[in-house]
Amino acid sequence: MLLHVTHETRYEYSPAVETAQHLAHLKPLATASQRLVSHKLAIEPPPAQRSEVPDVYGNTRAFFALEATHDSLVVTAESVVETGAPQLAPGIARELPWEAVRERFRYRKDATFDPASEFVFPSPYVPRHDDFAAYARASFAPERPTFDVAMDLTERMYRDFAYDADSTEINTPAAEALAQRKGVCQDFAHIMIACFRVMGLPARYVSGYLLTQPPPGQPRLVGADASHAWVSVYLPGEGDGPESTGGWADFDPTNGRQPGEDYVALAIGRDYSDVSPMRGVLHGGARHTLKVGVTVRPIEELRAQAEEAAQSQSQTPSQPTEKDLQ
Repeated sequence: MLLHVTHETRYEYSPAVETAQHLAHLKPLATASQRLVSHKLAIEPPPAQRSEVPDVYGNTRAFFALEATHDSLVVTAESVVETGAPQLAPGIARELPWEAVRERFRYRKDATFDPASEFVFPSPYVPRHDDFAAYARASFAPERPTFDVAMDLTERMYRDFAYDADSTEINTPAAEALAQRKGVCQDFAHIMIACFRVMGLPARYVSGYLLTQPPPGQPRLVGADASHAWVSVYLPGEGDGPESTGGWADFDPTNGRQPGEDYVALAIGRDYSDVSPMRGVLHGGARHTLKVGVTVRPIEELRAQAEEAAQSQSQTPSQPTEKDLQ
């Protein structure tokens, strides 16, 4: 599936900002099931400096600096991504019980290092808490394969939690969202990650987009979508040697399913703090308003709209000129 994604971030400042430096994670990933066809990042006002570098997790991180006074900032990322159904890598030990996976990440002298071990430890938005273990245990049945544990937890959270955009803020602790059984995709992703980590298994945060469908008979509203978040769970490879390569399987507790070709992965990290779409340091601009508009649509739909607009324009009678009326 070819998807066109537009992500516009608009800040209005009062008073004006004198100088600013920003980091952005707005360029979709290239993965085994996702190919980045095109990407452009427009910044207004134009920055004095800008660059792109990969971060420690392989995400593309854009840096830009504004050195002139400005009372607004508009950052627009436009991407075309070819997506496919995710597939587990060959050699993944899908049926390995979760207890055996946990044992692979226990510290042992001279053990083979697995990079996924970083995602077992707490992180700024995903602390350890007994409440996560208490909620997780119903899914972590003895000898249950890790993949089945993740699917069960995904479906349980979908049944148990209510999506409520007004119930949490960006910095609401995950334990609080767990207690109230309400939140948004960011909260649900953090809770599921915390459940896995407290049981000793690696899990990581994925930010991205989801293709939504407008109500029947209604057009897609431009800018009405939002960023999305879900979870990657680590599945080790068969065997214990350094040649044994594991992989990641994605799960979306907000929608009670695994992501498919209607998802676009943007960045991965320990939690939201590693992959926030925009962050910055400002000099001035004590108050600001923020508006974010996201649109995800199939490229065929975009082309059809363009062709319809061109056809409509060609069929519109031209206005008579003064010479025609003489």
